[in-house]
Amino acid sequence: MQFKNKLRHIIDEIKPNFSEGGKFSFLHSTFNAFETFFFVPDEVTTKGTHIKDAIDIKRSMIIVVIALLPCLLFGIYNTGLQHYISIGEEQTFFQICLYGIIKILPLIIVSYVVGLGIEFTVAQIRKHEVNEGYLVTGMIIPLIVPIDIPLWMLAIATAFAVIIGKEIFGGTGFNILNPALFARAFLFFAFPSYMTGDKVWISGLIKSENIVDGFSGETLLSQAITSGSNFIDGFGNSISFQNIFIGTIPGCVGETSTIAILIGAVILLFTGIASWRIMLSVLVGGSCMGIFYNLIGTSPLMQIPWYEHLILGGFAFGMVFMATDPVTATQTNVGKYIYGFLIGVFAITIRVVNPAYPEGMMLAILLMNIFAPLIDYVIVEFNIKKRLKRLKTNE
Repeated sequence: MQFKNKLRHIIDEIKPNFSEGGKFSFLHSTFNAFETFFFVPDEVTTKGTHIKDAIDIKRSMIIVVIALLPCLLFGIYNTGLQHYISIGEEQTFFQICLYGIIKILPLIIVSYVVGLGIEFTVAQIRKHEVNEGYLVTGMIIPLIVPIDIPLWMLAIATAFAVIIGKEIFGGTGFNILNPALFARAFLFFAFPSYMTGDKVWISGLIKSENIVDGFSGETLLSQAITSGSNFIDGFGNSISFQNIFIGTIPGCVGETSTIAILIGAVILLFTGIASWRIMLSVLVGGSCMGIFYNLIGTSPLMQIPWYEHLILGGFAFGMVFMATDPVTATQTNVGKYIYGFLIGVFAITIRVVNPAYPEGMMLAILLMNIFAPLIDYVIVEFNIKKRLKRLKTNE
């Protein structure tokens, strides 16, 4: 409490310098961003009728970041674990985590420095407050890319996603595509050799740093193209459902552990930040298509048990953290069911029908981002016509 009061006193002392007429007034947006990060704004409504909640957008975004922490922490551990397995060394838990931190921290720093740098610059140019949305995007981007992605590629993808995917539309609240997925899509199509293959998912494989002879870092989805659900690790040993669920397998930094993702889902649902309708409908849509393709069973990918589809690749992570993005998702309740269901359907369909894109969740969410406004429009128009019809009947 004493530290909080001192910080509040310091901010109040320097605030006039950043207000209108102060010598640093041109940096008002930047100062406001830092002030509202530490303290809830003391602004009140001056006209009109409004209902104020105790939580603002910045606090909502912080809760999402907190929900992402289990995925980040497990990603740190798994990054170190997979690396030491690949070089045939046994290390302590501390050494494994230390290696993971050393590899992941630069990704997070680049993501936030580049993204927030652009956000602050645009806010200064437009003379408006800094958008809070990048607090979440900046954490998600490092979690959905391979661990050894070059930092300069990550910087370019982040800048592209923030400028073209968000700021060009007007900033947070106006973008039609999920910025984090937009960054991944850019990397996927611009630098495919760093986003696919069996050498990008485990740190050190690209440069072959003391890798054990014959070791493979192929992901389970890549294996499924030819062998179905007969998954093996880098040494040819069978991988159990338990290992897949826990997440001790090669993959993107934050997408491998279903347990960590479910912990994040509980946080988002308990706090009311994410829509349970979208999560549930994505789950149902993916399950239905998985069962459908199991019945057909004409290819190895179709023979993967439907429940394994839900924990492979980025399906669970996309369902919890990206399909529920309140800006790019549908807004109507009925629309959320339709939107989520179609994401689940398309994610499994793309994965099974087109093996060139085994990670179908990315494309499915981006596709439905585009159709979300249309879904809401149809639902609203239907309700208007229904009410008008009922009104005429009552007359």
